[in-house]
Amino acid sequence: MTSSFEFHTYPARLSDAERDKVLSVLRDGVAMGRLSHDTFVRRMELALAARRADELAALTADLPQENRFARLLFGTVEAVSGFTVRLRRAWQAERLPKLLLPHPGNGHPLRIGRDPANGLRLNHETVSRVHAELRRQGGLWVLRDLGSTNGTTVNGRRVTGAAVVREGDQVAFGRIAFRLASD
Repeated sequence: MTSSFEFHTYPARLSDAERDKVLSVLRDGVAMGRLSHDTFVRRMELALAARRADELAALTADLPQENRFARLLFGTVEAVSGFTVRLRRAWQAERLPKLLLPHPGNGHPLRIGRDPANGLRLNHETVSRVHAELRRQGGLWVLRDLGSTNGTTVNGRRVTGAAVVREGDQVAFGRIAFRLASD
């Protein structure tokens, strides 16, 4: 009794690590000025669609492989740049004037804006007449933008509608910024 089995060997499926390595080399090529943006995008598409290792190798054949010095240099510059941004934000946060949260038992919202009838009047051209409202809801502080022209931000993010805030958050009405604090 003889049985015949057909034995097929298919190339191994490309791993994500192999694709990531090629994409990293392509990114380095752009960073070092060896590839144009259009060439990078086209090669990136080809790398993601590649089925064989030789297809991936062809995409980076004209680029230097694994330039450890360049990677270290760019990584260091990126880390230092991020540090300075974080340091500047921390420095500014400590220097911001405090905005004391109203007593929770009050029950009335704190209106903020240029209008003299507001509970907190901010006389600045980037603040709308009726800019925002701060109120206590369900044990949380909620800051609502009231359709202001120059916007309300919490920790650098623009508020669309309402946002929950807490002590220590940075809030800005137009270009006037505060750090929330409780008494």
